[in-house]
Amino acid sequence: MTYHLRRIAISCFTLILAFATLAGPSEAAGRDRIEAFLTTTGFDVALESIALSSASAPRMLGIDPDGFGADWTRLTEEVFDTEDMHEIAVSILEQTLTDEALNHAVEFYASDLGQRLVEAENASHMNDDDSKQQQGQEIVATLIKEGSMRVEALKRMNAAIDSSETSLRALQEIQFRFLLAASASGVIDLQLDPDELRQMMQRNEAGARRSLQLSALAGAAYTYQGFSDADVVAYAEALEQPLMQEVYELLNAVQYEIMAMKFETLAVRMADLHPAQDI
Repeated sequence: MTYHLRRIAISCFTLILAFATLAGPSEAAGRDRIEAFLTTTGFDVALESIALSSASAPRMLGIDPDGFGADWTRLTEEVFDTEDMHEIAVSILEQTLTDEALNHAVEFYASDLGQRLVEAENASHMNDDDSKQQQGQEIVATLIKEGSMRVEALKRMNAAIDSSETSLRALQEIQFRFLLAASASGVIDLQLDPDELRQMMQRNEAGARRSLQLSALAGAAYTYQGFSDADVVAYAEALEQPLMQEVYELLNAVQYEIMAMKFETLAVRMADLHPAQDI
């Protein structure tokens, strides 16, 4: 059970340690430069937006968060503390992000196109309501109806951001760890053992992959609707560069591990919550 519960941690930190081996003390970027990197690339806002993902936690358990009243808001603010998540990310990146990769990413995102992209991405990260997905789906439908090649460019861009298709595996593991932690703390009565739960997820993998791809496409269509087709293609080409791939592989690993850690903590802390009483 411990192996299953920590597999994503082992996977992510194996990757992180691999980067750390490549980035010796003389090559790893310093803290001040990491802080500047986070701001320039917009990854600082992406970290803050992890807190918005807590809204999906009750749905995984079939629980209405409104039943907990103000306690739910207080709990999620404590668990998904933005300063804590920021500190974790900086501490890891100090040991793993090379100067070469950092410089490459900053050079692109500091450009005119890069800064416009960061501005749009920051706004999109902090807008996690259902209307964004709906609007994005409508944009995609219109593009397909018009026979636009922009859809393929958006798919290319998304593939470059997640070139090793880690998103599906990571999200499965986050859900897996969250459900097991919630069961262990008595929040839910999980009728499946860890092996059965993993098998169920594997059976649903094809549908989950398709859903994730459609969601990512709608999100990209919404986020980059103000950019020209040439801009989208230029961004895809920039993301496909080896050093940028290195940066995103590391950032994805850091972001997903922080999410998994926080969701586990949330599951344990939910055991202390009590349904709100009508007065």
